[in-house]
Amino acid sequence: MTSPPATKPALTHPCARCGAPVALDVGLCERCNPLGLRDSSSSQVHGIAIAGVIAFVIFLAIVGRVVLAGIGPFDSSVSGAVPDGNGLAITLSVTNRGSNGGRTTCRVTDPADRTGNTGAFLLSPSIDGGQTVTFTERVTELGATVRPFTVECSAP
Repeated sequence: MTSPPATKPALTHPCARCGAPVALDVGLCERCNPLGLRDSSSSQVHGIAIAGVIAFVIFLAIVGRVVLAGIGPFDSSVSGAVPDGNGLAITLSVTNRGSNGGRTTCRVTDPADRTGNTGAFLLSPSIDGGQTVTFTERVTELGATVRPFTVECSAP
């Protein structure tokens, strides 16, 4: 006598409320939905979630624009460089031409360097709109030899 062929168990997923196993095309079990009311489709649920994410990204873009408006552009120059141990103490003068205060990242490079060296990155102190700040930072990325440098400070 042969045994009957094994049947595959029905595919299930947990009930959205209690976690009981339910068929794939049902969202709630009989206990959580005793009247058999129609479930929302998965495309409706995912559509609402995607719309929420898109709305939040738009909200963040608007808030970011408002917060960063009026900061920069920044004019900058290297005021001096002196040897400092195995690096250099570089003095920068940075002007915020915007109407609001903010900080900027300045990239100091050697214009004669053709090796692909990215240079040194310096974070300025907070600079009020229309003001100029001079600050000194120690860097080791450019070596310890004083030579002409260029600087570029980016706006947010």
